[in-house]
Amino acid sequence: MDAYSTFRFTTLLAVVAAFAVPAFAQSGDIVKTQKVSVRVEKLGKGLEHPWAVEVLPNGSFIVTERPGRLRIVRDGNVSDPISGVPEVNARGQGGLMDVALSPDFATSRKLYLTAATANDRGSGTEAFSATLSQDEKSLQNVTSIFAMRHFTRGNIQYGSRIAIAPDGSLFISVGDRGDRDRSQDWKDDAGSIVHINANGSIPADNPFKDGGKALPEIWSKGHRNPQGITFDSADGKLYTVEHGARGGDEINNPEAGKNYGWPIITYGRDYSGAKIGEGTAKQGLEQPLHYWDPSIAPGALAVYRGKMFPEWDGNFIVAALKFQLLSRMQRDSSGAFTAEERMFEGKYGRIRDVIVAPDGALLMVTDEDDGELLRVSRAEDRTR
Repeated sequence: MDAYSTFRFTTLLAVVAAFAVPAFAQSGDIVKTQKVSVRVEKLGKGLEHPWAVEVLPNGSFIVTERPGRLRIVRDGNVSDPISGVPEVNARGQGGLMDVALSPDFATSRKLYLTAATANDRGSGTEAFSATLSQDEKSLQNVTSIFAMRHFTRGNIQYGSRIAIAPDGSLFISVGDRGDRDRSQDWKDDAGSIVHINANGSIPADNPFKDGGKALPEIWSKGHRNPQGITFDSADGKLYTVEHGARGGDEINNPEAGKNYGWPIITYGRDYSGAKIGEGTAKQGLEQPLHYWDPSIAPGALAVYRGKMFPEWDGNFIVAALKFQLLSRMQRDSSGAFTAEERMFEGKYGRIRDVIVAPDGALLMVTDEDDGELLRVSRAEDRTR
């Protein structure tokens, strides 16, 4: 078990206790899925375009709102905004985006944030480390640990998810910022997965750490707008899910130094219907593990390894904005995708984030003006 998984496991008892509140036990919708009936409960509402959620060791939840606020949700109540959040560029698709807890959060109180920030050249993706105060009312020691090197005009396609590796280093997804050719410029962070240490320094295993062919923080290139990134705790592999244009949403396994093709190859077309690039394959460019056509507009990715739904073990759970659903992607023993179940389609709104809680339930947030934090758990089997 990696360090991040160990941290999440240690919070299990606190989270189970928090979820054992009687009001939760009898509330929510019962939804029948292909393999199991689930209960969908509303844990918090009145959130303005929530973007990400994490579970704190005490069983409460920390949620980002795109306009630039960070809040705690506890017992159905949403806190006042936490002070000390960096100023963000809350325009278009930009704003405060991901939050991730350091593996030692229980003792260090350290967390990471990503955001679209601005300067006189435009805006770009930036990442910060910070410490959450003991009273959960403020951020302290806020430090920028990564900022893409070329800020530009326009307010779309920032990427902006974080995955924490077993050694505590960070993988951060960065979108092409609406300028597709930047994804093939190895001296530009746009359209890449970057890999940094927790303090912002360059890890020794980065493929271009000497800064010769590419920027030293770049891990992989040729991505369009990856908004989901996670490790599978079973095999240690890194996976991403990213927006295509009109079609061509992809699941990838980013490996060091590899090029995933955008915009030279893609299974999508331009929004006008025009062809993009040279086709769907080219020597030296990586193929996606899976693609969608039409697009589902994926917002986040989790690999299910929880105990609550053993039927879903190893499945990829993808949050989708366009069709307002969770896509449960099933794999065979080789890891190939074999089937897809679309859950909750159109029922709860645009699903922006999904994570697996320590008790095995799913948590998701809806990217709406009046957004919600929802919990998906196993429904009681009343036939026993």
